[in-house]
Amino acid sequence: MGCRARVAKRELLRVTAGSSTDGRPAVVPDPTATSPGRGAHLHPTSECYELAVRRKAFPRALRIPAGTGVSTALLGEYLGQRDHQA
Repeated sequence: MGCRARVAKRELLRVTAGSSTDGRPAVVPDPTATSPGRGAHLHPTSECYELAVRRKAFPRALRIPAGTGVSTALLGEYLGQRDHQA
């Protein structure tokens, strides 16, 4: 979704539309790929995440209505923690 490079699905992180702690629409990581609903996939790297944010790819891919102010903070935090563990 961010860099649009093609790789095996198991190498990608699935994200879904959810809600943040304050109830606003948010992009939520789904590492087990078991959450219901529409999902999108991206490389689990900060670079791919930042590119997807810059391209405004999350609302389009997850079909979140425009103008709702979708938050990507939860996904950013998840990827930041993952980068520090590696």
